[in-house]
Amino acid sequence: MSTLMAEPVVEVAVDVTFLRMEAPPAAPALAVPEGLQVVRIRHCSAGFYRYLYDAVGGPWLWWMRRTLSQPELERTIAPPRVSIHGLYADGEPIGFYELERRLPDAVNLAYFGLMPHVIGKGVGKPFLRQAIDTAWAEKPRYVTVNTCTADHPRALPNYVEAGFERLRTMREIWPVPLRLGMTTPPAT
Repeated sequence: MSTLMAEPVVEVAVDVTFLRMEAPPAAPALAVPEGLQVVRIRHCSAGFYRYLYDAVGGPWLWWMRRTLSQPELERTIAPPRVSIHGLYADGEPIGFYELERRLPDAVNLAYFGLMPHVIGKGVGKPFLRQAIDTAWAEKPRYVTVNTCTADHPRALPNYVEAGFERLRTMREIWPVPLRLGMTTPPAT
């Protein structure tokens, strides 16, 4: 009889904050800075998605999608339930966001971020607004997002400033596989 061995993990405690926006922002949209372009990636390959996810989320402990097999990831990001939008500078991707439509009345901003070399250069707020406007263009009853204490420290304040309201915060213990080689904060 064979025995299955559990995969070695490090347990990481994070506080996850769930937010919702129930009406489109009233303030005029911020323009994405000149020279940058937001492109909907109509049929994002799993390989390109992994590149974006790892490059944007690596510093912030984005690990869950890294554990998916190729077929699982392809199913997870398949249109029309999910759309991937890239932010480009001179043909190079510098950020992305992902919108999910798993509930009939809502659009969820599942992932949003910039590559580390772009953070702090005045791109985040207009790019976030573009993501929010894209979500509202589908006429949902509400738009949701969540963030956690492993994300960039400005994530939660930026979401609140953009018009999202906090619903609740919950403590989660994440079993981050050691094989991913990610830097993890100590468990608390």
